Amino acid sequence: MTAQIIVAAALVQNAIGEVLLVRKRGTDRYMLPGGKMEAGETPLQALVRELREELGATFQSLGARFLGVFTAAAANEPEHEVVAHLLAVSLDADVSPLAEIEEAIWVDILKPHSLPLAPLVTTAVLPIICKMGNSS
Repeated sequence: MTAQIIVAAALVQNAIGEVLLVRKRGTDRYMLPGGKMEAGETPLQALVRELREELGATFQSLGARFLGVFTAAAANEPEHEVVAHLLAVSLDADVSPLAEIEEAIWVDILKPHSLPLAPLVTTAVLPIICKMGNSS
């Protein structure tokens, strides 16, 4: 049986539709910002804490939109899968990599690029972004 890691993850897009991705120190995969939920935390509470700790960022909780729960292979932990509670949020200010985050970048994930993406980005986020693009 594959071990599960329960996380809250943020889908953050800028005004031109690019998605905020982060890379943890010592890794090569780009993933959504967020992190592991602590005991008793809701996904929203975990996301507020994680974005503040890792990016110095805040968002209006009332504006957060729940997109669903998605499961994918963990990017950096072999034989684990992430169970991600995904929320779309709009940040109140620019981000600055803190804690274990090495890099934070904005990427148009629908255009060709050579970035190694975490499985959650390719299996859950890409279809969501494609669907958003088709519904406008």
